[in-house]
Amino acid sequence: MHRRTVIASVLAAPFVSRRAHAADLFHRDVGRGQPIVFIHGWTLSSEIWSLQLDWLAAQGMRAVAYDRRGHGRSPKPDSAYDFDTLADDLAGLLDRLDLQQVMLVGHSMGAGEVVRYIARHGGKRIARVMLVAPTTPEPLAPAITDKLVSALGADREGYLAAGAPGLLGRNAEPELVEWALSIALQAAPQAQIACMRAFASTDFRPDMKAVTQPTLIVYGSGDAPVAALNAQRTHAAIAGSRLEIYQGAPHALFLTDTERFNRDLLQFARS
Repeated sequence: MHRRTVIASVLAAPFVSRRAHAADLFHRDVGRGQPIVFIHGWTLSSEIWSLQLDWLAAQGMRAVAYDRRGHGRSPKPDSAYDFDTLADDLAGLLDRLDLQQVMLVGHSMGAGEVVRYIARHGGKRIARVMLVAPTTPEPLAPAITDKLVSALGADREGYLAAGAPGLLGRNAEPELVEWALSIALQAAPQAQIACMRAFASTDFRPDMKAVTQPTLIVYGSGDAPVAALNAQRTHAAIAGSRLEIYQGAPHALFLTDTERFNRDLLQFARS
């Protein structure tokens, strides 16, 4: 099915609301079999995984993706966007669905939630970990974070639009860009700012020592240069992890290199 048709169809797909730790998180839960749980990146939502969910269900897997608090269709509180709370939200969802032998897939900021969850709640439910363009290693300098927050606050829509080439590549279809921006704008401004400060100021190196599950790390060489550095540092920090590079792919490589990504994901899940 063509990507445009998929995007049009999933926008109308129903989402299910369940009670998580401290927020009523919206999520989509499809298929039966081994569970794969997706955690989206900054200012996105579970809709960004639309090219993975139904495809995995057709392969005999159970796929779950949720909207982080403050994002998508989940509640949008004024505060509580620290990684302990976000990891507790993930724990609440896994507990509520009573998922076992889970493969966690975290994109960008979502990689931080994955490693913080394992460090904070243990890995008894988790069988495998896949980190996609992770932003996990070291904090940014406060001056850099302040500059990013200032630019976001001054022109939110312009800031997000300017980031589209990095997310999707410079030759992305206009419909794909429009769809991704519509998802990004669903996030509450206070959530965007608080989450930006949270992942920019958090040192995940202690958390990554707790990850002992088989771990696959992927990133695109067409992403920002810091993406390669983050991926390599994450790889070095998680013992026994495997690093894969998608040549020329941008930050959201699961949208632009979907066939390869889905194939790699499924193969890793079944390994």
